[in-house]
Amino acid sequence: MTATVRIATRASELALRQARMVQAALEVAGTSSELVTFKTVGDKKLDESLSAIGAKGLFTKELEDALSAGKVDCCVHSLKDLPTDMPAGLALIAMLEREDPRDVLVVNDGIFAESLEDLPRGSRVGTSSLRRRAQLLHRRSDLEVVELRGNVPTRLRKIDEGQVHAAILAGAGLIRLESEQRIDAWLDAPEWLPAAGQGVIAVEARDGDDRMRELLASIHHRPSAFAATAERSLLAALDGGCQVPIGALLIGEGAGAVLHALVSDLHGKQMLRGSLAVGMQSAEEVGAALAATMRRDGATEILAAVRADSAKIPSPQPE
Repeated sequence: MTATVRIATRASELALRQARMVQAALEVAGTSSELVTFKTVGDKKLDESLSAIGAKGLFTKELEDALSAGKVDCCVHSLKDLPTDMPAGLALIAMLEREDPRDVLVVNDGIFAESLEDLPRGSRVGTSSLRRRAQLLHRRSDLEVVELRGNVPTRLRKIDEGQVHAAILAGAGLIRLESEQRIDAWLDAPEWLPAAGQGVIAVEARDGDDRMRELLASIHHRPSAFAATAERSLLAALDGGCQVPIGALLIGEGAGAVLHALVSDLHGKQMLRGSLAVGMQSAEEVGAALAATMRRDGATEILAAVRADSAKIPSPQPE
């Protein structure tokens, strides 16, 4: 009898829905599975700035520790929350077909706005992302950008209660929670760029676990994996993470696809953009090449200034 696959996941509603998508795919393949839920350090310390407790792996470490110890067989993550440097002995073995990667604007019902440009001057816009903060202030320096913590349902409730007039969220999360009716505007790329890997669900397993790789081969979506790998390669080459405002998105498929990226200071005043066609390069090569070009154009200096200043602004929390 085939052993039941143990799937590690965070306990938030969105994380559970994403884990159940992997569970359903395994069921179709005739494999039974169970979800093993974890509360991470980042889930528990909601009253602290993540920069004060260290940002790397705050929402993944407990899951990965259990995976390394053989207590679970795989972990399901929102790829954008996963650090680019993988723990020894672990590997990403599958990426599901990408949901729409764009960010969206959600507005309180009392505010009549259908775009960022429509928001009244001085509107409070919530986000816990430095990347979103920088792009907001770059577009609308007259807005008040405020910290908005919590999972997606909590953020939506805070919008409804008027704690903020509007908020920026990942469209993919709202779609997976069947809350896309809350979307007032899509923030189109490449003018507005999402986080690297946004919209992709990734499955992590022990390196060399051929059984898990074989079981999940049917849900691995190569075009989504290529795009996400290119974006994460750029992020890694820039030594980026959730502590710095970096956006990245591969638009299109094949040799004609173009990787777009931006690097900004915390206030959206210095914003460097770059783009590069894939051509015949691998995903890793195109990400590294664009990062090198952006470093020559000034990204290194912008990021150095950001890191010196980042402790003054609370760090992001996954949705």
